[in-house]
Amino acid sequence: MPSQTEAQENSAAGVTPAAPWRIQAVSVLPDHRLALTFRDGLSGIADFSAIRTSTNPGIYAPLTSAEFFAQVRIELGVLIWPNGADLDPAWLHESLSADKTWSVPNAVHFTITGNQS
Repeated sequence: MPSQTEAQENSAAGVTPAAPWRIQAVSVLPDHRLALTFRDGLSGIADFSAIRTSTNPGIYAPLTSAEFFAQVRIELGVLIWPNGADLDPAWLHESLSADKTWSVPNAVHFTITGNQS
C-alpha cells in the first residue's frame, strides 16, 4: 500500500512554501517510484528505479533500499530523505510539466559538490 506525505508548515519558522513548483504531496509507489503533486496542481510520477544499478550514487546510495526510499518526506516543499539527500522541486516540476513522468537516467552518476569537510 502506498504511503503518502503532505507538506508540513515549518512551525519553527512559521513558513508555508507557496511557490507553484513546491511539492505538496508525495506517495511512495512500488518499484522505487513516487507520485508527486505540486502546489499548482501539477502531478506526475518520478521513477528512481535506475538508482538501484547506479555505479556511483553518492549521497543517494541509501535510496537503493526500498525501506529507506519509502522514508521520503516533504520539508518546505522539497523531497528529503533521513540522510539529507534531496531533489530540486523546480527541476522536477519542469520535467514533469513536459512528460508527466521523470526517470533517473540509466547511466546516472551523481557528483557531490561544495564543501565536504
